[in-house]
Amino acid sequence: MKSLKSLLITTSNNKLYDSTNKTGVWMEDLAAPYFILKDTGDFITIASPLGGQIPLDLNSQSAAFTTENTRRFMEDSQAVYHYSHSLPLNEIKTEEFDLVFLVGGYGAMWDFHNNKLLNKVLTSFNLQHKPIGLVGHAVVALLSLTNENNEPFVRGRKLTAFSNNEESLAGLNEMPPFSIQSKLISMGALYSNGPDFKSYVVADDNIITGQNPASATETAKQIIALAHQLKSRVEINY
Repeated sequence: MKSLKSLLITTSNNKLYDSTNKTGVWMEDLAAPYFILKDTGDFITIASPLGGQIPLDLNSQSAAFTTENTRRFMEDSQAVYHYSHSLPLNEIKTEEFDLVFLVGGYGAMWDFHNNKLLNKVLTSFNLQHKPIGLVGHAVVALLSLTNENNEPFVRGRKLTAFSNNEESLAGLNEMPPFSIQSKLISMGALYSNGPDFKSYVVADDNIITGQNPASATETAKQIIALAHQLKSRVEINY
């Protein structure tokens, strides 16, 4: 298989608004897709709304949440460089990439929602029918998109995201601007979820969503497989 050009997008937000608590990217959500892409020989670009150093949710580096992927990421000089030098979204040209993967993390609840630059990027990927993967709180980015009839993009879509019960168990249900599960359902999405903090992935055409950090690996595998499938079709047609 030919190598893919993959775009990972993370949050730039490092705090819970109206709070002294810090947040950012959840490391497993970033490390899992990064190495799945890297190990298959794909070319990876990491971007964020503001560019530069990516804020990290320190809870995701605690002993309870450390994984083989997160340890490997922090010991990989190339990965750390990407993490420290993300490109700003305004420099991204979607035609240069085969897929986009939006990385989860609580910070995304603020700077992925109603982000005009991110809306533009995702709309472009969708119009080109390129795979779009999203995990956990990153699914919030779909809420401000509209379809060709100017209706909510999520309406009638089979999707998953961090569940209300997971928010409660994580002690986060008092902090976000809204519940992503409840918001998806209220906007007409066909939301579903699996067991708390277990891998659960939903595919709907070119959109693949994972419920939580445990779903990051499988979401990445599915989006890569879909990208190769779609790319092969294009090459055959040519």
